[in-house]
Amino acid sequence: MSFLRPTLLTLACLLALPSQADDLPSLGDASSAIVSPQQEHELGRAWLAMLRGQVKQLSDPQLKDYVESSVYSLAETSQLQDRRLEFILIDSKELNAFAAPGGIVGVNGGLFLNAQTEGEYIGVLAHELAHLSQRHFARGVEAQQRMQVPMMAALLTGIVIAAAGGGDAGIAAIAGSQAAAIQEQRRFSRQNEQEADRIGIINMEKAGYDPRNMPNMFGRLMRLYGGSRRPPEFLLTHPVTESRIADTSNRAEQAPPGGKEDSPQYQLMRARTQLMYEDTPGMAAKQFRAQLEENPKSDTARYGLAIAQIKGGQLNEARENLKALLAKSPDGRTYNMAQIDLEITNNRLADAQQRLDRMRSLYPDSYPLNQQRVDLLLKQNRTADAEKALDDLLKSRPDDPDVWYLVAETRGLNNNIVGLHQARAEYFARVGDFSQAIQQLDFAKRRVADNFQMASRIDARQKELMKQEQAVKDMLN
Repeated sequence: MSFLRPTLLTLACLLALPSQADDLPSLGDASSAIVSPQQEHELGRAWLAMLRGQVKQLSDPQLKDYVESSVYSLAETSQLQDRRLEFILIDSKELNAFAAPGGIVGVNGGLFLNAQTEGEYIGVLAHELAHLSQRHFARGVEAQQRMQVPMMAALLTGIVIAAAGGGDAGIAAIAGSQAAAIQEQRRFSRQNEQEADRIGIINMEKAGYDPRNMPNMFGRLMRLYGGSRRPPEFLLTHPVTESRIADTSNRAEQAPPGGKEDSPQYQLMRARTQLMYEDTPGMAAKQFRAQLEENPKSDTARYGLAIAQIKGGQLNEARENLKALLAKSPDGRTYNMAQIDLEITNNRLADAQQRLDRMRSLYPDSYPLNQQRVDLLLKQNRTADAEKALDDLLKSRPDDPDVWYLVAETRGLNNNIVGLHQARAEYFARVGDFSQAIQQLDFAKRRVADNFQMASRIDARQKELMKQEQAVKDMLN
C-alpha cells in the first residue's frame, strides 16, 4: 500500500486557505473567516481524488447505493447545512469510518463486519456526520491560526493513514521530521469527540433510530479491543474510554424507547460484505450454511448462501434458495437482483431480461439495477445499447470513477475510440492523475483533427485539466 506524499497533502491544505478577498465566508462563525465552506468543499474534492488514486476500493453497486442512501437519509435530519456529499468505500477489513472536510464520507468494509446491527452502523456514521456539521476541521484551524502548512498536511496525512488502515507502517512512510506531528494530528480533540457524540445521538433520534446503539457499539468495541496492542484505526482516531461510554449512555437513555435498531436490508448488505472477505465461495457457503442450520428461518443466511453458490457455480442449489426468498418478497430488489445474476451466470439471458425489465419498472432510478442493465447488455453483446445506458447513468453519477471506467471499456468495445480516450481522461481526473487525463485527451484530439467542433470541445476540457495541473505545480514549487 502506498500513501500520499506530504507535498500533495500540503497542496490540498493550501486549497483550504483564504486566497482572495472576494471569497467571503457564507457563515457568520469565526471559523468561516479562516476556512470558508466553499474552500472546505474544494479541499475535500481535491483530497478525495488523491485518496482514490491511493487505496483499493469496493465497487459493489448495491453496497455503494446502501451507504449513500443511508447517509443521505441521516443527513436530512442532521445539522449539516452543505449536503453535497461524496463517498468512498475502502476495501479493507479494518474497522473504520471517517469524515473529511467538504462532505467526504469514507467507510471501510470492516465497518459492516464489526457493526452487528444497522443501529450500530448508523451510530458510527451519525458521529462522523456530526464532525462535518460542526465543521471541526475549520474550527481546528481557527484554534491554531498560526499552524504551519506542514502541520495541516500532517492532519490530512493522518486521515489517509486511518482510511487505508496503514497504522504504523503508514506513519513510517512519512518523512521523519513530520512523524510526531502526524501522530498528534491524527486524533480529534476530546472536546470535538464529545460534541460529535452529543450531536450524533440527537441526529439518530431525529432519524428514528434508537441512540442507545451508539454506546452499545462503543462498549462492544472496547470489550473486543480494549487490551489489544493494535486496536482498529477507528479506535486510534476515536479513542473509546469508560467515561465516554458512560456519557453517551446517559445521553442516549434520555431518548424514548422504540427507535429502530436494525433492518433486513442492512443484514443483507452485511452478508454481501462478508462474502467479499471470504477466501473462496466454498468457504463462504460453508459459513452461511452453518448459520442456516442454526436458524433455518434466517433469510440473511439463505441469501448469503445463495450468493456464495452462484459464485461457486452451484446454480441449481442457488435457485432453490432464491425461490424460497422470492416467495416471501416477490418484489424485493435485492433478491431479484440475485436471481438476475443467477440467470446471467446460467446464460438464460431472456429470463434475466424479463425480470430486469420488471424490476426497473418498479425502481426506475435504482443505480444498482441500472448498472445491472449495463452488465446484461454487455453479456448480450449489445455494446451500442450499453454505451447509451451508461450515458444515462452518468447523468446521475457524473463523478463516480467506477462508472467512468466502465464507460471507457464499453466505448472501446463499441469501437468508439475517441469516446474511449475521453472517458479515460475523466476517470483519471477523478483519481487525481491529471497528467494521464491530459494525455488521453491528446490522443482523442489527434483522432478528430478534421472535426473543428469536437476538437474545440476536447481542447476546452483539456485546458481545464491543465489549469488544475498547473495549480498543483505552482503550489509545489
